[in-house]
Amino acid sequence: MLRFLPLKLGRLYRCLKLLLVVGLFVILLMNTHNLFASFQKNELTDRRFINLNKCPACFGTSWCRKFMNGQVSFETWGRLRFLDVFNVKNVYFAQYGEPREGTRRVVLKRLGSNQELAEIDQKICKRATGRPRCDLIQAMYKTEFARINGDVRLLTPEVVEGWSDLVHCPSQRLLDRVVRRYAETKDSGSFLLKNLKDTERMQLLMTLAFNPEPLVLQSFPSDEGWPFAKYLGACGRMVAVNYVGEELWSFYNAPWEKRVDLARQLMDIAEQLTNNDFDFALYLLDVSFDNFAVGPRDGKVIVVDAENVLVADKRLIKQNKPENYDVWYESRFEECDREACLSFSKDSLCSRVTVDHNYYAVCQNLLSRYATWRGTTGGLLHDPPAHIAKDGQLEALLDECTKPKKRYGRFQASKELREYLTQLAAASSSATAR
Repeated sequence: MLRFLPLKLGRLYRCLKLLLVVGLFVILLMNTHNLFASFQKNELTDRRFINLNKCPACFGTSWCRKFMNGQVSFETWGRLRFLDVFNVKNVYFAQYGEPREGTRRVVLKRLGSNQELAEIDQKICKRATGRPRCDLIQAMYKTEFARINGDVRLLTPEVVEGWSDLVHCPSQRLLDRVVRRYAETKDSGSFLLKNLKDTERMQLLMTLAFNPEPLVLQSFPSDEGWPFAKYLGACGRMVAVNYVGEELWSFYNAPWEKRVDLARQLMDIAEQLTNNDFDFALYLLDVSFDNFAVGPRDGKVIVVDAENVLVADKRLIKQNKPENYDVWYESRFEECDREACLSFSKDSLCSRVTVDHNYYAVCQNLLSRYATWRGTTGGLLHDPPAHIAKDGQLEALLDECTKPKKRYGRFQASKELREYLTQLAAASSSATAR
């Protein structure tokens, strides 16, 4: 009897696989008309599809002419709406074309899942009418987004503090920068709120509260050397950013020399966001392999998901001198049963001048043996060459950067790790040149 069990299971597996294929074929047949229509129609010209009809409860309108003119179109798989069930984050790849420049790839984001977007609509309606459903446009004019009107000269910290990670502890200097660099207005360049139209002010505040990623990209632009994707524009609830390249995870099993170079760049990003000439510390609160991408030509690592970035103004901290402000803050390593988890205190990040959070986040979630992603452990620097593994220096630095044994050990380890990775990258380049 037992001899036939594997045969029966094999037949059952083949039958189930056949049923699945037949089922998919039937679904395709039933949706043939819709399938062809999806390929023929450019849904990005549909005001309702991109939620332009919900403005000013939206993220902007600077790219609406490009959308309406059909200059932006989904790539092949993005046109198939029945695949949206797998696209929980609502991130799409598209082609953008200019008559003289040709076409190039861009990334479109709704900045949230369908559920999150529905919840923001309900919150707006409840604040305005007490009911979960309402006329969204009319409701916007009865919310806090509209109360900050043209009579208000500046966007001030006490008004927006805590709305999102970007403004968990905002300074006036940061908010002036956000308003001055706001890209969804024709008259950008002024930090005065009164220079924005009513709808533009509401869109700015809506973005700040719901998902401030566009404002991070605008306030700290790639054109000025910040390691973020370039912001292009928005129409309704669809934001366009520059396509950077493949996600960092695609390089997990790349040649050792390539992984060393990527690791060096990641540590450089951690340093730049922590210590820079502007005295803004940008702390990455969500660090995973999916939130970074690598340029195909220059091999440059870029942050492609900037929703959870906390910005602390070091000048304000030095000025206000909160308790223990000049005591170095060490992030605490904690074991957890989830992927890409981090331990941090937002209030501590906001009140200390010297913080090791970004080094800790990169080392723990991306580089070291503690890094776990998609069921894989070992980090980007897994399986080093024999001579490097035998030396033991790399492993020791990664361990101290992730789980320090000495007080303030991570600060020194991160510095030495950057130097060591730079040496390894230089050695690899000279060996290749020979």
